Amino acid sequence: MKIDAAVSLLGALAQGSRLALFRLLVQKGPDGMAAGDIAERLGVAPNTLSFHLKELSSVGLLKSRQEGRFIYYAPDFKVMNSLLAYLTENCCAESTTATECSTPASCKEC
Repeated sequence: MKIDAAVSLLGALAQGSRLALFRLLVQKGPDGMAAGDIAERLGVAPNTLSFHLKELSSVGLLKSRQEGRFIYYAPDFKVMNSLLAYLTENCCAESTTATECSTPASCKEC
C-alpha cells in the first residue's frame, strides 16, 4: 500500500460517526447490515448516515449490495487488512530490545 492510499483510508475513519459505523460493520462481519438498521443502531438520521456511508465506500472500506428494497453495507476486509498490514509492517524494526515483534500480528508495545 502506498502512503497516499493509507492517508485516504485513515482520513475517512478520522471522524467519530464514521469510525463507529465502521466498527459496527466489522463486528457484524461479511454479511453486513441494512442501511436502515445501521441508522437505527447508531441513532443517526438517514441522510447523515448516507453521507458517512458514501465517504467510507468511496475510499474502498465498505462494499454494498442490494437485496430487494434494502441496501446492505459490509466492510471490505481485504482493504482493512491491507491498511493494518501497512501500519504494522515495520513494527519494532529499529528496536534492539524487542523480541516479541517478529511479525505484525504479534506487534506489541516495545
